[in-house]
Amino acid sequence: MPLNRRKFLKKSAVTGAGVALAGAAAAPAAQAAEKKKPGKQPKRYSLTVLGTTDLHGHVFNWDYFKDAEYADAKGNAMGLARVSTLVNQIRQEKGRRNTLLLDAGDTIQGTPLTYYFAKVDPITAKGGPVHPMAQAMNAIGYDAAALGNHEFNYGIETLRKFEDQCRFPLLGANALDAKTLKPAFPPYFIKKFQVPGAPPVKVAVLGLTNPGIAIWDKAYVQGKLTFPGLEEQAAKWVPKLRSMGADVVVVSAHSGSSGTSSYGDQLPYVENSAALVAQQVPGIDAILVGHAHVEIPELKVTNTATGKTVVLSEPLCYAERLSVFDFELVFEKGRWTVESVAASLRDAKTVADDPKITRLLKDEHALVVEYVNQVVGTATATLTTVDARYKDAPIIDLITKVQEDVVKAALAGTSYASLPVIAQASPFSRTSEIPAGEVTIRDLSGLYVYDNTLVAKLLTGAQVRAYLEYSAEYFVQTAADAVVDTEKLTNANGRPDYNYDYVSGFSYDIDIAQAAGSRIKNLTYNGAALDDTQQFVLAVNNYRANGGGAFPHVASATEVWAESTEIRTRIAEWVTAKGVLDPADFASVDWKLTRNGTPLF
Repeated sequence: MPLNRRKFLKKSAVTGAGVALAGAAAAPAAQAAEKKKPGKQPKRYSLTVLGTTDLHGHVFNWDYFKDAEYADAKGNAMGLARVSTLVNQIRQEKGRRNTLLLDAGDTIQGTPLTYYFAKVDPITAKGGPVHPMAQAMNAIGYDAAALGNHEFNYGIETLRKFEDQCRFPLLGANALDAKTLKPAFPPYFIKKFQVPGAPPVKVAVLGLTNPGIAIWDKAYVQGKLTFPGLEEQAAKWVPKLRSMGADVVVVSAHSGSSGTSSYGDQLPYVENSAALVAQQVPGIDAILVGHAHVEIPELKVTNTATGKTVVLSEPLCYAERLSVFDFELVFEKGRWTVESVAASLRDAKTVADDPKITRLLKDEHALVVEYVNQVVGTATATLTTVDARYKDAPIIDLITKVQEDVVKAALAGTSYASLPVIAQASPFSRTSEIPAGEVTIRDLSGLYVYDNTLVAKLLTGAQVRAYLEYSAEYFVQTAADAVVDTEKLTNANGRPDYNYDYVSGFSYDIDIAQAAGSRIKNLTYNGAALDDTQQFVLAVNNYRANGGGAFPHVASATEVWAESTEIRTRIAEWVTAKGVLDPADFASVDWKLTRNGTPLF
């Protein structure tokens, strides 16, 4: 499909690229304005903006990987069906005509539900289904959503089809056509709220997505789309929105507030820049924050140019929370002015599912439950990730073995066929388990929760050593005589579990008593000390291959092969072909933690 601004821009009622909706029905006078005392009280208006983010395909409070109601240690509940109930409550409290409902991205990837309608029964097929997330969000009545980076995981065709199916715009002011450098999606959305006895309140929503898409989904977007920084594009668009008469400017940003980037210096743009946008760009009243999967009820940031406060809120993820921005406006000197903004969160666990959403998507839910419970093999022993962060676990060896086999088969008959194939994998989840006995797609999907695909890259022995040293920075430096608490052993400097890699094919120790950069000891290949000049083919997921996690050398290494089939699908195929999942076929203890040479476990 062409990468142009398409249907929403054609509907635009204003000059420039965006979406304008005029004439939301008149608000009740009691909601809109206080009674005016002669010559004194100005008109006032209360507006409520609601926001979700990082829904990742969670319609119901259901864990497809465990085939059970979702439960976590904190008692959270999730799903758009719960959010729908919260939204209905607030619309009743505030008056539906005084509310706006937004999302900050990462909608169509993350659960077997989203995978099913992208790959098994794809929405892109002729006469294909309507995506469950489009159905739910349309039914709830979203006004606009920003694009998240995971919107691009299934390719542009799937995203465009999802866009067609949504009755609200997908916004991305910094998602540009690579050739024209014009917005490939609507940059903004404008809605007017009618106020009896006063001009309407004009609310503009600017959508910003994550520059990291250029790295993480390079295979889909390279040469087609480009993603400049959020600060730069906000500085371009916010003044335009103000000049078009916007009384309120809200940014929906798929970007965290920490000011950090996971991809190091590979891009000149900040990954988590929502607070920087608030600080640097005048004219913004509030920002709905996404991407980071953290809970921020209210964060106040002072704009350096104006001294005004910008209010940020991030409603966790998976529809576990709903951000609520309450705006108070006053009409003075011929214009509406934002007098105050306050943000808070509502919790999905405090309400029940909206039966309307349950009825709407019960068939799609049942289809996916049936799909993930298909038996594909038998396991001779229980495999688990419980201690996979700090002990070499057979369940992660399964991933590396599958990746090695797929790449070896793909390179057969090529000039690379003689090179040894090694593989990386990460302990994504701390609770994955493949039980002894029947093995289902659900069990295997729970092991590999991301929709990553496989890439083969050329690395030297010296580069592998550097890669392992970087990976070992995941561990907290621990003195030889210190008491070991496994809960405090990992995630040094906030590094997530998915940015710690096993690498198969080698034997090595990780000495956590040593400083970062000097931890890899006794590194051998085939029983001999590693030759720094030897070449290897690394079977690596596309996130890592494109620079995710900022591991050294891999992003710039020569790519010899890549595919678009998900690694989790390859694991299911491997197990199906074997019939029996026996650790003897893939498990080996390749690495261990030590302190000054003494094994930790």
